[in-house]
Amino acid sequence: MFNHHPHRVTRRALLGVGLAAPFVGPLRPALAQGEYPSRPVRVIVPWAPGGAVDTLARRISQKLTDALGQSFVVENKSGATGTIGAGEAARAAPDGYTLMAMDNTYAMLPYLFSRLPFDQATAFHPISVTAFSPILLAVGEKSPYRDLASLVAAAKKDPEKLTYGTGGIGSAPHFATLAFERAAGVKLYQVPYRGAGEAVIGVLSGNVDLVMISPGSALGNIRGGQLRPLAISGNHRVAALPEVPTFAEAGLPGYSVINWSGLAAPKGTPDTIVARLHAEMTRALEAPDMKAFIAELGSEPGGITPGAFSRLLTEEAARWREVATSGGIERQ
Repeated sequence: MFNHHPHRVTRRALLGVGLAAPFVGPLRPALAQGEYPSRPVRVIVPWAPGGAVDTLARRISQKLTDALGQSFVVENKSGATGTIGAGEAARAAPDGYTLMAMDNTYAMLPYLFSRLPFDQATAFHPISVTAFSPILLAVGEKSPYRDLASLVAAAKKDPEKLTYGTGGIGSAPHFATLAFERAAGVKLYQVPYRGAGEAVIGVLSGNVDLVMISPGSALGNIRGGQLRPLAISGNHRVAALPEVPTFAEAGLPGYSVINWSGLAAPKGTPDTIVARLHAEMTRALEAPDMKAFIAELGSEPGGITPGAFSRLLTEEAARWREVATSGGIERQ
């Protein structure tokens, strides 16, 4: 399983809590007339279509549609590092008919903006994580670096000479790479792009030296030979890329960043609705086709409880505060 150190709640503990029986069981029977949901549900994705968060949100939304007999409709509301979509979801009625696809970027927002259009700590009632995704460090096929040790050695020899692509200042790949700099004791030079996809293209074209992304965004280019993965986060290799060593195996045990994506409801949404959605998400994530889909992305199913998800958010906020401070991130 993926290791969340320095989070004090481990993946094993999270999953153990997430699959606890009280949330399952009695919530399965057919809904009586007037019970939730009685009309379509909006699922706001605060990012453009096609990314990892959007892909996972669409797949879990289809599962919820099938299970609950009402459409869970994804709406993309991108912009301002996810705050446009998050703001719209936070303002929605807390009745279970508007949800938000939340990812680890949400925990970074207080360190990117001096003011937000919502209270980041209390605006949402977390439901569950859909998937945990490791971070992959990859270079281009023509790169001289064939393993992590040689890249780290070069970075230590010439600070800020090696370049890395991100989806922009303050994006998840930016924070992930800042965390890598801290763990490896190196200083790289950021080249911000408009999205993680463009950052990958930057590596493919030789304009930047490396990129740090989720496997799902790179598998095609890795299998095609255009990208060379050097290490992956988590405490075991992933089935989709069995030849790629973990950071610990590659000589950097201190790097433990894991991406995650899940669903949350506006603050004040009734616990009964949140519990029902959690139960159906858990069932969906246990389905063989869903497990296979998530594994193909190089990820692992979530299913943690709302309480465990809330604790994860708190721990993530503490992690990224340290990274933002050491990385010199200035709030806008």
